[in-house]
Parts: sequence; C-alpha cells; structure tokens
Amino acid sequence: MTTSNQFTNFVPQIWAAEILTNLRNTLVFAQDGIINSDYEGDIANYGDKVNITAFADPTVADYAEGTDLTFQSLSDSTQQLVINQAKAFAFTVDDVNARQALPGFLPSVGVGAAYALANAADSYVSGLMTAGVATANKLTGQSVTTSSPEGAYDLIVNLRTILTRSKIPTMGRWLIVPPEFYAVLLRDDRFLKVNEAGTDQGLRNGIVGRIAGFDVYESNTVPDTGADSSASAGSTTTGVFSVLAGHPMATTFAQQISKVESGRIEKQFGDYVKGLHLYGGKVVRPTALAEALVEVHVLPNT
Repeated sequence: MTTSNQFTNFVPQIWAAEILTNLRNTLVFAQDGIINSDYEGDIANYGDKVNITAFADPTVADYAEGTDLTFQSLSDSTQQLVINQAKAFAFTVDDVNARQALPGFLPSVGVGAAYALANAADSYVSGLMTAGVATANKLTGQSVTTSSPEGAYDLIVNLRTILTRSKIPTMGRWLIVPPEFYAVLLRDDRFLKVNEAGTDQGLRNGIVGRIAGFDVYESNTVPDTGADSSASAGSTTTGVFSVLAGHPMATTFAQQISKVESGRIEKQFGDYVKGLHLYGGKVVRPTALAEALVEVHVLPNT
C-alpha cells in the first residue's frame, strides 16, 4: 500500500509562480500600466499594511541674484495600503481519475484557477477605482448610440479635458470600456485599432486601440449599473456603464499567491490541491481618474 501523493509533478513554488504568471496574463484593470505595483514587494500575508507617505508640491518663487532663498517645510500625508482581500481555490482528484489524467492536467488546472482569480481581482480593482474617483472628475447622465458614434468620441474628449485640468501627465493615460461601448467606437474612423496604431502595446491584456491620447482597453468587468427602462423605441439599451479613464499613478495594487499546497485526502482515495491569493489596493490620487456614467444604446442594423 502506498500513501504517496499522486501529483508527482507538484512543486508548490513552481505552481505558485505559474498561477501568478497566468494571473498577470489575464488581468485588465489590475495590470501594470493601469495600476502601479510599487509596493508589491512589501506584502506577504493577509492584513499586511504599507504606509504610503505623500508630500505636497513645493512652491516656486521669483529669484533675484544675491538674495537669500526661503526654505519651505513641505507638508505630508499618509495613506495605507491594506492587504484585505483573500480568494482561495481547492479541488480534489480521485486516485482512479489521477491515473487516467492526461499529461499537462495540473498546468491546465492552474490556468483555470488563474482565470477565476483574475476575474475576482479585476472586479475588485474596477470597483475600487469607481468609488475612488474625485467627485469633480465625474460625468453623469451620458449617452451614446451606434447610430451616432461621434458622441462617444466627444465623451472621451471630455474625459481627456478633465484629466488635463487635473494636471495629469498625458503619457500613459488609459481608457477602459465595455464591449458595447467598444462596438460604438469601431464605427468612428478616428478610432485607431491596435493593428493600425503602429504600437507594440497590443501585448497588453485587453488593449484594442488608441483615441484622443488614450490607450483603449476592452473589459467584461467594467461596472454595469443596469439598463435604463426609458430607452427609446427601436433601440436596445445594453446597460449604464462606468467608463473609466486614468493614469497608473492613481491606483496602487499589490498581490501574492501566498500558498499552494497538495496532500492526501484523509478519508478518500485521492489528493487535494489548494491555493490562496492575497491582494489589496488603494486609490492614492483620485484626481488621476475620471469617470463617465454612460447609457449605451445599440440600434438594430447599424
């Protein structure tokens, strides 16, 4: 009789690295370029906290030759990034099924786990951003339709103006839209698809093109507040979405695949695998985000 683990290829550290790699390959909202991961190396366990100190910008004064400078004491503020999200996966495999499993079974399960974890993390970050947008940077009551795609462009230009007035750098700006809004953009010649934009950033998850200075990403986890019952006749309202624009300086995010373990099931002839994904995020610069609540109408035959 043997009690050895059927998962002969199981090495926890390798599995943890594989899951985290696959996870990064599926994130949209929570990927580098949308967020920053400046403090990721400082977290390891649930409940870990990172204190983030920010200093006010120094003032600029006139200078005359031979005069003394007045030194300013900069004020500071502290925000806290807390690792307060924990998601786990756990599954079992019977000995009979384990012997019949094809090579590559474990890696494929790891990819599946990563997709599920990424979806949860992306939803968390999108909600975090929506709640963290500066009040002055929000546009409400917006509407776009497939019959007048120029309205989507005008809306995006308004988001650009908000970020520019907030003194946010133009390089690195992004816009994340749902598939329905993307369908409207595709009808406007001013929208450059990735294959036309002369950029290699198509390697980023979900990036679909550029418009008005934004890298545009498509995501299924864009918050949807629900359809508007007052939709006009002959149209289909697909939802009222929170379309977000911003810069990576706005949000910091940190994650770890904290543990991956395997062992024998005590009262069954089989093995188990379980893993723990820890993460947390913080909107540290609300003015580096802009939001539009947009009702999207899809007209038949447009």
